[in-house]
Amino acid sequence: MTREKTTSCWMATAPRPAHAPLTRDAHADVCVVGAGIAGLTTAYLLAGAGTSVTVLDAVGVGGGQTERTTAHLANAIDDRFYEMERLHGADGARLAGESHAAAIDRIEAITRTENIACGFERLDGYLFLAPDHERGLLQREYDACLRAGLIDVQLVDSLPAPTLSTGPALRFPRQGQFHPLEYLYGLADALGKKGGRIFGDTQVKRIDGGRPARIQTDRGPALTCSHVVVATNTPVNDLVTIHTKQAAYRSYVVAAPITNATIPKGLYWDTDDPYHYVRLQNLPSGPGGRQYLIVGGEDHKTGQEADPEERFRRLEAWTRERLPGFGAAEYKWSGQVMETIDGLAFIGRNPGDEPNVYVATGDSGMGMTHGTIAGMLLSDLILGRDNPWTSLYDPSRKTLRAAGEYTRENLNVAWQYTDWLTQGEVASADQVRADSGAIVRRGLTKIAVYRDSQGKPHERSATCPHLGCVVQWNAAEKTWDCPCHGSRFDRLGEVICGPAVSNLAPVE
Repeated sequence: MTREKTTSCWMATAPRPAHAPLTRDAHADVCVVGAGIAGLTTAYLLAGAGTSVTVLDAVGVGGGQTERTTAHLANAIDDRFYEMERLHGADGARLAGESHAAAIDRIEAITRTENIACGFERLDGYLFLAPDHERGLLQREYDACLRAGLIDVQLVDSLPAPTLSTGPALRFPRQGQFHPLEYLYGLADALGKKGGRIFGDTQVKRIDGGRPARIQTDRGPALTCSHVVVATNTPVNDLVTIHTKQAAYRSYVVAAPITNATIPKGLYWDTDDPYHYVRLQNLPSGPGGRQYLIVGGEDHKTGQEADPEERFRRLEAWTRERLPGFGAAEYKWSGQVMETIDGLAFIGRNPGDEPNVYVATGDSGMGMTHGTIAGMLLSDLILGRDNPWTSLYDPSRKTLRAAGEYTRENLNVAWQYTDWLTQGEVASADQVRADSGAIVRRGLTKIAVYRDSQGKPHERSATCPHLGCVVQWNAAEKTWDCPCHGSRFDRLGEVICGPAVSNLAPVE
């Protein structure tokens, strides 16, 4: 049974690297939890400096959100440079642009050094106006870009893809794109050659900092180390602190082959909220490969959408309206985006924890560059080297100008607990359709009922084991999603992603 229903277009030419689970106690200088881009980049850079590194992952290399990205590599900040300037000051905005540009440079350097055939290429990115937005918004962002040091950004009169928009746009040169799984598989291979170890199918159940730190796994063996890096999209070692400063959102993606040259290669984003993002990718599907148009958007908070299929329909309609060459979507998927209250990731020492425990989270829609920044910054912190981005990405930072967003997001979380006062979605398990799920109330408890394609019901507690919210059925992915902090479980209640580290409880 698959963990999620929808399948992304990122099918690598080689199968996922096979890494056996951890079967006995072990030790390393650094333990990295999570084999996505943040975890593997950190491990790769540390191993290159002569540090012994072990990576643990519940699935394997790229098995989490990295294989659900659209892999835009950009230093054009999603939340705008004028917002970075407001929230983090002029120096913070400058460092944000500098760090994301450095991340693209580092990805390019690694692909060349390690001969990773992931289709990395440089290309222009374009920010264009949503239909009801005016040119002044672009002018404001253009001025902020110049103040942040992006002196090669241009305000142009039109896009090279006029069907997307006939109005002005901002052109960001030297952005990038690649095949994320091909890159990650190559990075894992390079890590192995440097002596790093990767263990797949190994669920981490508990992380204790200190000297030494200790990581307990679900299979029994434990790993001790001098430093721990938790790079699991959202921290599985933190109960509250980080989760009050970021929120989980689902972002939707459709992809279809393009047979006519309706749009030049490039990265494209509009100013809508939520915004749309577009790019092309050559994929090895069919003889000689085909060029696919990849379009994303329609974001909403995880667990707070009753009809996710409607999001796909709206996304396809938006695309066909602007790009007539877009046919039936061959791939449809969604991914989890952790949006922080101030638009930048949390990378550094875990607040309130032992000083040898580090986290990388809060991708804010820029997971590939934020993940690479995490590798660069965390390896410097662990090796005792200065890094100019330390304060900007410090997980303990308090961004006072983001207080309004902090309040809004946490009031939203508090409201989700009122689900305990409502009736179930259906009166009994008998009313749950085949290959679907629904919440049923029984007395004071709520039950998550999934009925499989053969008609057999499977029941679990609907209480998220993280902080007790009622999970919701995701009809697109066939998962149970927590509307409070984004924990997700497969249709049978097994945990897919944190912050929860245990399954939905059995029903007695």
